[in-house]
Amino acid sequence: MASADLRDELLCSICLSIFKDPVILRCGHNFCRVCIDRVLDTQEKSEVYSCPECREEFWERPALMRNINLQNVAERFLFTQQEQEEITGICCTYCVDSPVPAVRSCLMCEASLCDRHLKVHSKSPEHVLSDPSTSLEKRKCSVHNKILEYYCTEDAVCICVSCSLAGKHEEHQVEMLDEASEKKKKKLRNVLHILTTKREETEKRVRNLEDHRRKARKKAAGEAKRVTALFIDIRRRLDDLEKKVLSEISRQEKEESLSTLTKQLEIKKDELSRKIRHIEDLCNMTDPLTVLQEPDTGDLCDPEEEGGDEDTGGHDKQPHDGDDLDVAVISDTFRTLCDIISGIRSGIYVEGPADILLDVNTASNNLLISDDLKTATWTEEKQKRPETAERFQDYQVMSRRGFTSGRHYWDVESSRSGVWRVGMCYPSIDRRGRQSYTGNNNKSWSLCRTHNNHYFARHDKKEIILPDNISSDRFRICLDYEAGQLSFYELCDPIKHLHTFTATFTEPLHVAMCVFWRKIKGCYVDSWLKIRS
Repeated sequence: MASADLRDELLCSICLSIFKDPVILRCGHNFCRVCIDRVLDTQEKSEVYSCPECREEFWERPALMRNINLQNVAERFLFTQQEQEEITGICCTYCVDSPVPAVRSCLMCEASLCDRHLKVHSKSPEHVLSDPSTSLEKRKCSVHNKILEYYCTEDAVCICVSCSLAGKHEEHQVEMLDEASEKKKKKLRNVLHILTTKREETEKRVRNLEDHRRKARKKAAGEAKRVTALFIDIRRRLDDLEKKVLSEISRQEKEESLSTLTKQLEIKKDELSRKIRHIEDLCNMTDPLTVLQEPDTGDLCDPEEEGGDEDTGGHDKQPHDGDDLDVAVISDTFRTLCDIISGIRSGIYVEGPADILLDVNTASNNLLISDDLKTATWTEEKQKRPETAERFQDYQVMSRRGFTSGRHYWDVESSRSGVWRVGMCYPSIDRRGRQSYTGNNNKSWSLCRTHNNHYFARHDKKEIILPDNISSDRFRICLDYEAGQLSFYELCDPIKHLHTFTATFTEPLHVAMCVFWRKIKGCYVDSWLKIRS
């Protein structure tokens, strides 16, 4: 394959340059890692990824596998290309009229030779030929002006034969240049292997972090969408409640309206005023005949009106002061609000506190299990339970119930001076030896308290040290099975997150408790864990 054709095969179709850190997609096309990462980042918004070369689509962001063979070919091509460019830049020393590329350089003559001048050049041993070079003076000793043929291992410099025999390197350990060069190359290859391994490990960590970031962003987007919908529903329900209460208050206000009664009283007042004026006119008359011919004053009064104060149906009935307003609807509203808040708590967090009971059939004989199956206490007195395959050999107990789906939480209380571990495990966990302790294997996850009152999270023998400012003796464990998350919280005010394990759960998860003994000043102290209802 010609050099130009080979170069075309080594070009990234995105940046149109020689591959740098090439990676391969599932469809078989190669790209620079930086180039394809940039393209995939722009495709994240559409949630559909595709190959820029063949447009094959991927529903998830494709994994980028490093193409080591292609990387080696690209690096070798660039190195060879650089060598050729350097060779092309060196011309024959003796071709003065028209520059001709040199094919060899003579260290003795300190000259570069083309093919024609090389044929007539001296063949004597003193004339050492090498690849074309512009720095021939660097290949000679600056003291004796002789060719550098040896390497002084004590001073780590290249020397000539005179330096070795009579110069300051006399009696030093020396090696031939080729031999010393091969030894150095061997060391460099070891260093290169170490650096390459570290780079691959770093790349793997970067990929893992990117995957974790994408999953976190996806989960956060889902949670944000769910919470937004929840609060939209809350606002709608609150608006409905507000309208209902205001409507009820308005209805009762209308029932207690005073407008009709006010109009009736105004009519009565006008009638009374008219009668008063008539009587006053009679009293002011001087003609006795006229006064006596008027009806009796008693006829001017309405008997029904005179009894109005006693008649509960009369016009003098006093209106209510508003103290009969029905507040039952408002009370119902607040009860509904409580229901909404309860729904919010269960909607945002978990389904509710799980009912956990300990399984005595799994409890080791140095644990005392309470009658309500909620508390595990270390005891010096061995229990006489039968040895079975499901029973833990030491310090541990497991719950009866296992979870295979959903979101759940449960709370635990611990003794202040105890040593314990609490968390969750698969039913396939070992039941014998230290490897069975919660957190000492890849089938369990735990929150641990040590003899010196330090806390850490533990899984598969790997520990995550937690802050020393944990002061509460109550903790919450939250499980989101589908999301693959097991979280631990300190129940203080406000509640404080301690650690979250992330995994792909493959078996039912049971609550696991591990309670150890502890001595202070030669005496055993209480060490227990209790599941809070």
